[in-house]
This record gives sequence, structure tokens and C-alpha cells, in this order.
Amino acid sequence: MDIVTFENVSKIYRIGEVDVAALLDVTLHIPRGAFTALVGPSGSGKTTALNLMGCLDRPSKGEVMVDGRQVDRLGRRESAAFRGEKLGFVFQDFNLLPVLTVFENVEYPLLMIRNLPRSQRKPAVDRVILAVGMSNQARKYPSQLSGGQKQRAAVARALVGEPALVLADEPTANLDGQTAQMVVDLMKRMRDEFGTTFVFSTHDPRIMKQAEVMFHLEDGRLLDGSSVIGEEHHD
Repeated sequence: MDIVTFENVSKIYRIGEVDVAALLDVTLHIPRGAFTALVGPSGSGKTTALNLMGCLDRPSKGEVMVDGRQVDRLGRRESAAFRGEKLGFVFQDFNLLPVLTVFENVEYPLLMIRNLPRSQRKPAVDRVILAVGMSNQARKYPSQLSGGQKQRAAVARALVGEPALVLADEPTANLDGQTAQMVVDLMKRMRDEFGTTFVFSTHDPRIMKQAEVMFHLEDGRLLDGSSVIGEEHHD
């Protein structure tokens, strides 16, 4: 079963008196477990597509299915609950809270969104921090970390709730080439270890070649022949 399905999805924003089409009649299917890239220039609709998958926005037209649920029909509270249970997010600027340690940043979704007791939070946090190779930095604050370490912590935070889907918006944009490659390798390893589907947006050609499935967007439209499944695709 596909983890994400768009059926004839459009997203129109009203800016002043002008309608701006961020997505136009997009149909796509993302296989569960695939390491998937949305590629295209700035303004092509990548972030809008991720926002729709992440229940952060709703389409103007069409149907969005995520993990077997039609999310375009969910209300605000239902969307928030679905995000907390099923989704993880990784951002290009890391979005770590500066006053919290690495451990506390990773723990945050379990405490604030799921309200789990510490007896359940600690083993979950320890597991993902170990998996991303950040155990020695668990007590450090974001200001004490390199860019690559910050993004590792962000990946751990995205994975701590064992989501079905992690959405990463330009996760390597603020990293040098070598560190970016390390983060992509990490996300692939985490996909294999945790069984989580990763969907990320990028316009970095070095990162595109790592994708097993790729959708090319331009001016809000999905280009023909966008879905390319490589030999490494995991069912």
C-alpha cells in the first residue's frame, strides 16, 4: 500500500486580488518505505506538497491520503492528533529549541504532544539518540553543536515517536556537501532500521541521486516521467 497518494490535487492561494497556483492537478503515489525526493526549483510547489502531506494545509481541490487516511477532510484537532501519531518533521534550519539539551529536544514531542510518562519517554529517546550517533552529545545544547550534529538531533526528534512518515523540507540546505551526504546516508539508515518512509524536498543534484523515487515539480505541475524507482527500493 502507498504511504501517500495525491489524486488531482491543486492548491490555490489568494494573494490580494490574485490567485496563485502552488500546485495544479497533481497525482502521485509514494510507495511505503521508499526514500523519496520532491525536486524542482524554488517556487515549484515542493514545500506546498510537503505541507499537504503533513496536514499543515488543505488542498483547494483533490484528495490527499496518508497512511490509509484521507487527511484533506480532517478538522484542525484531528489533523494535530494525526501529525502527533503518524508524522515526523525535519527542517532546513533544524528548529531545535536553544534552551533545551539534545535529549530534551528529542524528548519534546513525546512530552508536549503525546504527554507520555518519563518511564516511556526515556528509553524511546535513548534509542533514537544512539541510532543517530548522538549519545555523547545528549547533554549538550544546540549552540554547542555543529550543523551536522544539529540535523542528526533533528532526525532523532522526528523519529522518536516511531512515525510512519518523516517529511524533510530541504534538510541539507544549510550544510556543506560532505555533511549533507552524511545526513542523507543517516536518513537512509534510519529508514532501514525503523521502517519509516522519508519524503524530502531538494534542489541539490548531489542529493537527488540518492533518491529511490523522485517526483519533479515545476510551476506547480508534476512533470511527466517523474517517478523513478531505483534498484534499492524497499517494499
